[in-house]
Amino acid sequence: MDRECVTVLPRVCEVLAASGSSLPDDTSLEKLLDWFTALTKDGVSLLEAFPCLLDFIPTVVNNSPASDASILSFTLKLTGLISATENGFKVLQEHSLCDLVFDPQRWQEAGLWKDPCIRIGWIQGLRTMLQHSKALGFFVQADLIEPLLHLHTDTSLFVASAANHMLAHILLFCQSENSQNNSKHLTVPVETKQNYSTVTVKLCEYLKKSLVLDGTSALFQSHQALKVLALLLSRAGPDLRDRLLLTVSDSLEELVTTNCSQLTRSLMDVVQAAHSSSKSEHHALNQRVDRLLSIMLNTGKPADLSYTAAAFLRSGHDDCVHKAQAARVLLLPLDIITGLSLLGQNSTADKLRLPMMEYLKSKSSCISMICASLANTPQITLMDPDCLPCPPVLIVSAVLSLLRLCNGDGSSSSGCAEAGRNLIGSGKVQKCALDVLSVLSNSSGGKVLLAEVFTLLMQYLNSPASEPTVLQKSYRTLMKWISACADLSSITDQLRKDLIQVVGKRVCDVRWEVRDSTVEFLGHLAGLCDTSEVLLGDRCFTVSLLKEALQDPESYVRASSISALAQTLAPSWQQGAAPTQEQVELVSRLHEILSQDTEGFSRRAVLQYFITWFSLCPSPTSCSLLMQSMHAVLSQGSADLDWEVKVHTLELAELLMDRVISGLRGYSNEPGAHPHPYAVTSNKVFKLQLHSEAHTWDGESDLVGVLSTLVDQGVFLVLLGGLVDCDRPVGLKACQLLMRLRDSVCPLLLGDQRVSAPDEPGVSCELPGCGWAQEVRKILGIEDADPAQKSDVVDPGDDRKPEQGGVRDEGCMVRVSVCEVLRSLGLDARLSVLTQSSDHVHNSPMSLLQDILTAGSRNTQLNSEPGLEVIVDCY
Repeated sequence: MDRECVTVLPRVCEVLAASGSSLPDDTSLEKLLDWFTALTKDGVSLLEAFPCLLDFIPTVVNNSPASDASILSFTLKLTGLISATENGFKVLQEHSLCDLVFDPQRWQEAGLWKDPCIRIGWIQGLRTMLQHSKALGFFVQADLIEPLLHLHTDTSLFVASAANHMLAHILLFCQSENSQNNSKHLTVPVETKQNYSTVTVKLCEYLKKSLVLDGTSALFQSHQALKVLALLLSRAGPDLRDRLLLTVSDSLEELVTTNCSQLTRSLMDVVQAAHSSSKSEHHALNQRVDRLLSIMLNTGKPADLSYTAAAFLRSGHDDCVHKAQAARVLLLPLDIITGLSLLGQNSTADKLRLPMMEYLKSKSSCISMICASLANTPQITLMDPDCLPCPPVLIVSAVLSLLRLCNGDGSSSSGCAEAGRNLIGSGKVQKCALDVLSVLSNSSGGKVLLAEVFTLLMQYLNSPASEPTVLQKSYRTLMKWISACADLSSITDQLRKDLIQVVGKRVCDVRWEVRDSTVEFLGHLAGLCDTSEVLLGDRCFTVSLLKEALQDPESYVRASSISALAQTLAPSWQQGAAPTQEQVELVSRLHEILSQDTEGFSRRAVLQYFITWFSLCPSPTSCSLLMQSMHAVLSQGSADLDWEVKVHTLELAELLMDRVISGLRGYSNEPGAHPHPYAVTSNKVFKLQLHSEAHTWDGESDLVGVLSTLVDQGVFLVLLGGLVDCDRPVGLKACQLLMRLRDSVCPLLLGDQRVSAPDEPGVSCELPGCGWAQEVRKILGIEDADPAQKSDVVDPGDDRKPEQGGVRDEGCMVRVSVCEVLRSLGLDARLSVLTQSSDHVHNSPMSLLQDILTAGSRNTQLNSEPGLEVIVDCY
C-alpha cells in the first residue's frame, strides 16, 4: 500500500467529516469504498492501516443533522465493510459504533430516514457486515429484522430491491453457516443456534403471510415476497428449500388460483425455481410443485397462459408432460386462426379454446398473441416426437397460412375468420412469421414444402404493399430455404421466371432499403454457384444488375453492390481466368469510387473487394489485372480519411507481403494471440483460405528481390504511413506488420551486425519530405536540410557520396535503407504503447484522495463565493 495514502487519508477524513461538508460528485465516494473493499479482500485490516477511520465514523454520525446524505450513506457502508471481519466487528463494538450507526430510530429522529440514500446505505452496510455469526447475533439482538421487513415494501423500488436481496442473503447465510458447522462437526453455541432459528422462522413466516392476497394494498407485498422466494429457491440447499416450500406451498396454491395477472410473471419465476432445483426427498412436495405448474398451464387469462407456457419452454426442463402442455397452449392460437387442427382432440385445448377465441377477436390482443406463439414455434418443432402434438411439417404449413392471411388471402384458411381479419396487413406479424419461417427451413420434413414457400415469398416480393423490412426478411428467408434444400427440382420454370422478374423490378425500387436488400440477395445467391445458375441463369444477368447499382445515389447500395460483385466473380478468380474487357472497366470504376466517393461505406467495400480477389487468386501471374492495380489501390487507401479504409488497406498489404515472402525461413504470418479490441472484420467478405505459391529463398539476391517488390508495390511506404497514423487501430496493425517484416527479412539480409557501407546488400526507398513522412523522419533522427542548400546536398545520381546510417538525402526526398529503418523505428516500444487501451492512464488511490481534497477545498470556497463553479474530474 502507498505510504503517501496513509498520510493523506486523515486529511480526507477531516474534509468529509466536517460539518456541512459535501462533494459535487458522489462517485468519488463510491470509488473510495471500492478501494477499501479491494484492500479488505487482500487481507488488509482497515482499522490497523487507517486508525483515523475509528474517529471518522462517530464524528460523521454525531454531526448527522448537518452531514451530507451521501457522506452518511458512505459511512454506513464503510462501517459494514469494517464489521465484515470478526476483528473489525469486535473493535467497533468496543466503541459501541455498530449500535450507533445501525440504529434506525436515530436516523428517524434526526429526520434523515426519509432519504432513500440513507436507507440504501443502512441495508447495504448491514448486508456487508453479515459475514459471521457475531454479526448475525448483533442483527437479532438489536431487533433489526422488523425495520428490514418494513423496507421490503418501501416506496422506493431501489430500497425495496436492496431489502429483498438482504432478506435472501440472511437466510442463505444461516443455511451456509449451519451446513459448514455440521460438516466440520463443530459444537455451535446455543445462542448462535437460537439466532439462526429466530431469523429463519421469522422470515419464513413473514413470506407465508405476505403471499396471502387480501386486497389491492397487499399486491405489492405479495409481488416482493415472490421475488425473494424465487431468489431463495434458485440458490437454496435441500433443507432450506424444503422448509420454504412446506411453509409457503398452501399460500402459493391459493395465490395461483386467484388468477391475478399482475402476479403471473413473479409466480412463474417461483414455480420454475422450485421445479428446477433438485427434487426433494418429500414426494408430496414434488407433487405440490407439479400441481402448481399444471394449474398455471391450465387456468387463467390467455395472455397469462401464453407467458407461462413460453417461460416453461425457455427454461429447458426435461419434463415431457408439461412440455407437451406448454406446446399445446402456444399452438392453440395458430390452430384457431388457420384451422389446421394442430392439436387434434385434447381436453385441455378444448377447455381453453373458447376464451382464446374471444381474446383473439381484439386486433391488438390477436397480433400480440400470434407473435408470442410464433416466437416459440421453432423450439416446439425441436421437441421429442412424443411431446409434440403434431408433426413439424404441419407447423410450417400453419406459418405459411398465417403469412397468406397477412397478405389478404383468406381463402386458404378454414379457421376463425373474425380473428384472421385482424392479421391482414400486419407488418409486425409478417416480420415475425418470416423470421420463424427462416428458422424452420431446417425443420424435419419441411423441405417438401419448398415450392410452396417459394411461391408465397414471390407473392410477398411482388406485392406493392410490402414494407422494406418485410421484403428484406423475404429475401433472407428465401436464401435460407434455398441453402437448406439441395434438391431444387420442385422449383418450376415459372417460379424461376418470377424470381428473375422480381429481382429486376426491386433493384430499381424507389426505396433504397429495398434496392440494398435486392443487391445483397444477388450476392448471397451468387455465393451458391450452382444454385445461382439454376435460378438466375449465367452470371451475366447478375453482373449487369450489380454494375448498374454501382451508380446508385445511396452509398449503402453502392457498398452492397461491390460486395455482391466480389461474390459473383469469385469463381472466375479461383479458376485464374483471363481478365475480360468488362472486368477492366469494372476495376476502373472501383478506382473512381475509391478516390472520389464521398461515403466511407463504398470505399471500404472497394478494399474488401480487392482483399477477396487477392485471397482467391491462384498466383500473381494468373491475375495480372489485379497486380497492376495493387500500387494504386494501396496508395489511395492509405491516404483515405476513414480509419477502417486504412485498416483494410493494411490487410491488403499484409496479403501481398505474405504472398511475396511465403516460404521464407523464419517468416510467420500467424495473427497475434491477443487481437486488438478495435480490429475490423470484413463482414461481407468471404472467409477464404489464402492460396499461396510457396517459395524457398536461398541467396541474398532473392531477398533483395523480395524487399524490392514490396517497395515497388508501395507496401513499405503504406506500412510506414500507417505506423504514425492518428488512429490507433491503424498504427497497431502497421506496427505489427513492420515487426513481422523486420524479424523475418532483416536478420537474413544483414546478419547480426549493422551494415552501413555503401555496398551493403540492402534495399532502399525514397521517403517523402512532407505529410506523415515528417514524423517518420523525426523518429529516425533525419533533419531536413536548409532549402537554400538543397541543391548542394547531394547529386541524386552520384552513388559515391558517403551515406550516414543508410540515409541519403535527395532534394525533398530522402533515400533510406529499408532494413536500417526497420531496426531504427523502435517498434517494440511503440507496440507496447499502441496495445494499451485508451484508458490506460494509471488511476491511483492517491489521485482519488487528492481529488476529494481538492473538491473539499473548492466546496469551502463555493460557500464563501456563491458564483464559483466547482468542477471535479473523478475517474
